[in-house]
Amino acid sequence: MLHVDGTYYAYGTYHPWKPDEGPERELVPILRSPNLVDWTPVGPAFEEEPPWSQYRGLWAPGVGRLDGRTALYYSDSEFGADNPGIGVATAPDPTGPFEPRGGLFRSERIGVPNSIDPMLFVRDGTPYLFWGSHRGIYGIRLAGDGLSVAGEKFQIAARGVEAPYVVERGGYFYFFGSRGTCCAGAKSTYYVVVGRSENLRGPYRNRAGERLTLADATGTTILEGGERFLAPGHCAVVRDRNGGWWMLYHAYVAGNAWVGDTPRRLLMLDRIRWENGWPVVGEDGTPSATGRVPPVEE
Repeated sequence: MLHVDGTYYAYGTYHPWKPDEGPERELVPILRSPNLVDWTPVGPAFEEEPPWSQYRGLWAPGVGRLDGRTALYYSDSEFGADNPGIGVATAPDPTGPFEPRGGLFRSERIGVPNSIDPMLFVRDGTPYLFWGSHRGIYGIRLAGDGLSVAGEKFQIAARGVEAPYVVERGGYFYFFGSRGTCCAGAKSTYYVVVGRSENLRGPYRNRAGERLTLADATGTTILEGGERFLAPGHCAVVRDRNGGWWMLYHAYVAGNAWVGDTPRRLLMLDRIRWENGWPVVGEDGTPSATGRVPPVEE
């Protein structure tokens, strides 16, 4: 998710769900919206698969602005991949096309199994990458141009969580993550958890005060499936014109979870309310059935 000059951009996973077939849809589809509600497709991020890629999927891209250009980090992986990794590409414009710039690292090199789900966080001009999927959540400082690592990795959460997203608010850093399974249609079990820390590198704690790096600790659950919408997760957090907070995530509609062989995950939007320094999302912690359009720049 990216917000540039009053326009929001969303970047989606590419995965060939049909076995033994090549690209059958756009390589990282890009959507554009003026208000987080009305979305228009603007084309793929890539015209062909990046040369660094060695697996069938380009998953879960994380995007940001560095040095006046758009940097896109993608997961090079497939189900069962033994050495997935995170690649990077850049473009002057958020709509691409993106120029592949090689890879940041693979699991074997960085020492983190299942190194996917990147998220770029920039603080005081310094870029950091957060990533991880069920084998721990980690962060690392990047070079100023975002094209290579420049520090040592640090861990912010233990096993069992993926898809990190980090924001800063009111003297705290908030880590949002997803637990459960994402991609089995109505049988998926995804839900969103959160922890917070006074320091970017942690320790992050849940609402009960437990450190999220402990093996038996989890984040505080803030969004889970209800009767109408199932398995919400893999969120991004954005601000509106008035400084309000919003969460975008994907979920399934009960009774309509597949398009052929492809899981039908819808892009969802819910307002974030803050109570006693903690985020509250949706209708009693489940996805909202109705809502309002966020205030936008005129």
